Amino acid sequence: MAVLAVARRTRLGPRGTIARKWVPRVLGGVAAAMVPWAVVLQQTLPATTVVRHWQAVWIGLDLMIALGCAVTAVLDGRGDPRAVLSASAVAALAVMDAWFDVLTAQAGGDLALALVCAVPELSLAGFCAAIALRGSREAALSVRLAG
Repeated sequence: MAVLAVARRTRLGPRGTIARKWVPRVLGGVAAAMVPWAVVLQQTLPATTVVRHWQAVWIGLDLMIALGCAVTAVLDGRGDPRAVLSASAVAALAVMDAWFDVLTAQAGGDLALALVCAVPELSLAGFCAAIALRGSREAALSVRLAG
């Protein structure tokens, strides 16, 4: 609740003029710029590559998800509205994990295993997205009631 109170008092808050004008412009511009960038990547990246630190990449990603789950559990258990933030991050990381697992798997048994593993990863993503949406609705309601 304290976070929301501070946000309401600043010009960057949910009703602030700076956020209302610039956030959509900046993010819209980034979204528009990403489309041609994706085309450039599609045309220039090699079809295959050798990856250094492969184990560190996957272990690090899974540990980030574990840390995010732990943080979300603690924050949500305390009723802290910041659980929305960590739950959103975990949802994004879990979707990314499933995406890269499936797309980097070799055909056959590896791909089948990646698809099986994607089920709990995407379930976690959905669960965390639900936590984030619940929290954002509660925050919006408390802002309306306070203002």
